[in-house]
Amino acid sequence: MTALLDELRSLVGPTHVVTEVNDLAPVLTDWRGRYAGQALALVKPASTAEVAAVVRACAAAGVAVTPQGGNTGLCGGATPIAARPQIVLRLDRMNRIRAIGRLGDWIAVDAGCVLADVQQAAADRGRLFPLSLGAEGSCQIGGNLSTNAGGVAALRYGVARDLVLGLEVVLPDGSIYDAMSRLRKDATGYDLKQLFIGAEGTLGIITGATLKLFARPTRRATAMARVSTFADALALLTAARDRLGDRLAAFEVMSRTQLDIIARHAPQVAMPLAIEAGWFVLIEIADVVADFDAAAALEAMLAAAMESGLVADAVLATSEAQAEALWRIRHAAPEVGRKEGFVVSHDSSVPVDSLAEFVARLERRVPEVAPDAALAILGHAGDGNLHVLVILPHDSVRDAAAREARVAAINAVVDAETAALGGAISAEHGVGCANLARFAAAVDPVEMALMRAVKATLDPAGLMNPGKLLPPASA
Repeated sequence: MTALLDELRSLVGPTHVVTEVNDLAPVLTDWRGRYAGQALALVKPASTAEVAAVVRACAAAGVAVTPQGGNTGLCGGATPIAARPQIVLRLDRMNRIRAIGRLGDWIAVDAGCVLADVQQAAADRGRLFPLSLGAEGSCQIGGNLSTNAGGVAALRYGVARDLVLGLEVVLPDGSIYDAMSRLRKDATGYDLKQLFIGAEGTLGIITGATLKLFARPTRRATAMARVSTFADALALLTAARDRLGDRLAAFEVMSRTQLDIIARHAPQVAMPLAIEAGWFVLIEIADVVADFDAAAALEAMLAAAMESGLVADAVLATSEAQAEALWRIRHAAPEVGRKEGFVVSHDSSVPVDSLAEFVARLERRVPEVAPDAALAILGHAGDGNLHVLVILPHDSVRDAAAREARVAAINAVVDAETAALGGAISAEHGVGCANLARFAAAVDPVEMALMRAVKATLDPAGLMNPGKLLPPASA
């Protein structure tokens, strides 16, 4: 592949084609350290035209392309695992805020922009880009869109798909699909941009996006409450919606087990409530109306819930620092699980009105197949997305074969209950390479055939992110 590497150096500059083993290592392993692969090179183009030229060169040489954003994914979707020659392509150098429209409430960005930078660019103009997740300081917009990221603000603003007006995509043959529209309404033909959102880079490489902005809330209030049961948490959600309406910006739940694990492994995180039996709910409300007393409104809602016996205990943040401290509890969850044990994680989505039944079934069935595991549950109850973490003792998974068998048994239980309630195995993390078999078992055959047809049409040589999202045809 010397000729190809020389051509790539001529296209993007010799310093932006990385082949040295030690320099390549960080991009060949996923964030959790569970998947590792090989690549000819890491290539870092600086423009859409350079991305297109790189893709054309790779297509001519029969070399696959694994796009990688901030490498913060949880499913191995950005790791070059396929057994074929491939490069890793990163857009770190494509990090421009292209333009912002205040009247139309839009922002056009390069796909390599870090999410937090897009949030800040919007804030600098008095607007809000609401997509928010724990990795926002390092994840990139291209990766967010490729996985249809959700995050903590999806309850009010929707997931990544709902925040896109237009896209720019380099297709597998190196042509550029330029649909960087700012239109809010367009009924002319297929909405093709939606094909690439959630496609995990298997249909092309997102290089730019036009995103929706919103009025920036000026009044905000945050609280944590403890309830006795998960059903009580959902009743509190209903009460919050009834009293606060669209001001409800986030409604996150955490099981007592999850709080115990955070307290054990993140002592720097202060717990404002006693960790006792029950469920913990993190609530945030926000409004743009200057004279709206958000704290008083949230306090009144919680007081009524406590008076009725729905809420056992609650604390209301009285400053921005206290609100941030409450959110640190929630954002500590991904890191602490790995310290507790081997995490078998699930990104389950079920209808909100089936969530209580879903939790009850898991609490009954998971101990049947993993009696030594800790079952920690957290997530975005307001939109039906729960992260079900079955944490096995490290000593019980030393043997690889035994570990795989245990993981398969746990997945079978969680996926069966998800399907029984009309849910999906991934709400926001994607399929990647980690969930291929689970996806193959869960998806409707007609839907799978349609997806394969789209893939075969756009990428007949299978060069875009091989080994991800679509299971092998024999699966």
